[in-house]
Amino acid sequence: MTHLTAHIAARFAGLTLSHLGRRYPFKMDLVYNGPEDVLEPAEHHPIFHGSFDWHSCVHGWWQVMRLLRLYPDLPQAAEIRARADAMLVPDKAAGERAYLARPMSSGFERPYGWAWLLALHAELERHAAPWAAALAPLARDFAGRFHAFLPKLTYPLRVGTHFNIAFALILADGWAAGRDEALRVLIRERALHWFGNDRDCQAWEPGGDEFLSPALCEALLMSRLLPRSDFPAWFDGFLPRLRDGEPASLFTPAIVSDRSDGKIAHLDGLNLSRAWCWQGIAAALPQGDERIAPILAATERHLAASLPHVAGDYMGEHWLASFALLALDGD
Repeated sequence: MTHLTAHIAARFAGLTLSHLGRRYPFKMDLVYNGPEDVLEPAEHHPIFHGSFDWHSCVHGWWQVMRLLRLYPDLPQAAEIRARADAMLVPDKAAGERAYLARPMSSGFERPYGWAWLLALHAELERHAAPWAAALAPLARDFAGRFHAFLPKLTYPLRVGTHFNIAFALILADGWAAGRDEALRVLIRERALHWFGNDRDCQAWEPGGDEFLSPALCEALLMSRLLPRSDFPAWFDGFLPRLRDGEPASLFTPAIVSDRSDGKIAHLDGLNLSRAWCWQGIAAALPQGDERIAPILAATERHLAASLPHVAGDYMGEHWLASFALLALDGD
């Protein structure tokens, strides 16, 4: 299996630091309430105004902080710490919270950005530094939004883009463990309601601009939420023909025809996130399960298809390393 190494970690860190504070181009998620909202992105977002868009900046920070923890002697370690000391501070976090409090901001980054902010906060808590405390109020804001949103989400969001609810809940549940048990209970209740009876998934994917697998994100979520003894039975019903290599689409890496097209470049992310999902699913299956070998072979094929393309065009370069890190060293 392909694994994270110090060399790869340094490459990813250097790549992400090159755009973490890059202000332009930047895609705002903004509803104008009036002319007073005509501001520079950095004025709206004192911390997360780089990496092309807000959520990519958030998970870019998650990425470099995780790499710093795993490889504290990275060549970029001093730069990462200095940037964190300058940016992950209470007054800048207050500015991010002020943006959330604006009218018409209740749906801002829902649910993808919410989940990544929680993942970032959880990572920061693993460092002996004040960074996590600075972002804790912002994390609680987003946890509160999950509390309010999940009960009224009648139907699950199964798309393979930012709105996918299973992916968001994987990250949110990881944050909630030991921090917000009520949210963990809510996540499990809603996930079982939406997905508990899913059977014979057809896996009509990928869509032309997807970076998440609806089928595999759902399966990975259920592997995290169900008791280890219960997941294999659910998984057997969900993908009953997996032993026959079906649905074949899940074993076949997506073709990326134009990496300069931001939406088509999403498909590199699909390959990387599938690799992450497949590994997590394999780990949840009983030892000796005959599906593990073909699952891990599919993981390698997906990594080989897109890991070489993490850098090269800014449309992928501003975010793909985070998904590569998930695939190589995801929780």
